[in-house]
Amino acid sequence: MAALAPAIGQVGSFAATGLVARSSHSGSCGINCLQAPLVVKNSPIAVSKLGGSGSVFYGKASPFLQLSSRFQTSSFSSRRVLTRAELGDTLEEFLATASPDKNLGRLLVSLGEALRTISFKVRTASCGATACINTFGDEQLAVDLLANKLLFEALKFSHFCKYACSEEDPELLDMGGPVNGGFSVAFDPLDGSSIVDTNFTVGTIFGVWPGDKLTGVTGRDQVAAGMGIYGPRTTYVLALKDFPGTHEFLLLDDGKWQHVKETTEIGEGKLFSPGNLRATFDNPDYEKLINYYVSERYTLRYTGGMVPDVNQIIVKEKGIFTNVTSPTTKAKLRLLFEVAPLGLLIEKAGGYSSDGKQSVLDKVIINTDDRTQVAYGSKNEIIRFEETLYGASRLAKVPAQAV
Repeated sequence: MAALAPAIGQVGSFAATGLVARSSHSGSCGINCLQAPLVVKNSPIAVSKLGGSGSVFYGKASPFLQLSSRFQTSSFSSRRVLTRAELGDTLEEFLATASPDKNLGRLLVSLGEALRTISFKVRTASCGATACINTFGDEQLAVDLLANKLLFEALKFSHFCKYACSEEDPELLDMGGPVNGGFSVAFDPLDGSSIVDTNFTVGTIFGVWPGDKLTGVTGRDQVAAGMGIYGPRTTYVLALKDFPGTHEFLLLDDGKWQHVKETTEIGEGKLFSPGNLRATFDNPDYEKLINYYVSERYTLRYTGGMVPDVNQIIVKEKGIFTNVTSPTTKAKLRLLFEVAPLGLLIEKAGGYSSDGKQSVLDKVIINTDDRTQVAYGSKNEIIRFEETLYGASRLAKVPAQAV
C-alpha cells in the first residue's frame, strides 16, 4: 500500500485564485462556463465517513460528503428524478447527489484516488523501452503494470469490490468485498501505454457491475463506468446507470476532483477518428466510409489512444470513432475492459454505439477476452456507419431514447 502514498502538488491553485464556480446550468457545460468565484453554500454539509480506518491515498479517511439540506429533504427515488449535480461540486458531493448507494460511492471515490496517483506516476516517470523509473530510481515496473497494481489495491481498499480483473490479469481476483451490496470491476489499467514515451495522452478505463459476475452479463448491466485521462490536464469522466449525463471531473492542485462538465447530448459535427485503417485494404465498405469522411471534409482527430479519441466525442459533443475489422485484421478491442465501459459513457452522454448491427451495450460478455469492432458517435453518424457496412441501420426510424 505504500506505493499509493505520494502526494500530488501542482504549481498554482485554481481554488486559490477564485476561478472556480458552481453552476446550476442544466445542459452541457465546460470549464468555460465558470464565471464567478466559488461560493460556499450556507446550508450545513453533513459528513459521514465511507468506512475503513484510513486511506493510504491521503493518509486519512476519505469523507463521503452528504448533500446540503436542500437535497436531504427528498427521497432517494425522487432525488434521482428531480435533482441535478452542480458544476463546482467535489466528486464526493456529486456522488451523494447522483446515487443513494454509499457502497458504490465508496468504490468510485477509491478508484478516483488511484487515478490521481497513476496520473502522478505517468507524469513523473522516465520511460525506456520496457520500464519506467521514477525520479528516485525505485520504481522499475512498466508503467501499465504499475497502474494495474494501484487499481487492484484501490479496489481492495474500497471494501466493496468482490471480484476484479484487468487486461493484465484477466482471471477474476477476489478483492474481499461482499457479493450482496458489492460490485465487480473490470479495467484496462493504462490504455495507450505504448505511447507514454512519446508524451501522448493516455488513460484508464473501467466498468462496474453489481454482484460477483463479469461474464454472462452485458454492458447495459453496468451500474457505472469511467475513465481517467492523463494529458495536459488530468480528468475523471464518469457515468452512472441511474443518473443522467456523463460527467467530467478535473484534478485540482489540492488533489480534489471538481465537477466541471456535464454532457447530455452528442450532436452532429464533421469530426472523425478512424482506428485500424489497415482494414480498408480488404474491407471495401470500410474504405467507402473513410472516403466519405475525406470527401465531405471531415476534420481528422486521431491519436492512436482509444481514451482520448473517444473522450473528444464527449467533450466536443460531436463526431465519430471507428475501429473496424476485415478478413486479415481481426478485432483487438476487448468488450469487457474497453468497449462496454466506453459504450456506457458515450450513451449516457446522449450518443450511440454499434458493433455494426447493435449497441455494444447489448452484447453478452461470454469470456473476459471477447473482442469486437465498434463505433461511437452521434445518432446520424452511427446510422451512416451501420448502413455503409451492413446495408441497413436499426436506428434509421428509431427516436432518440435514454439509456
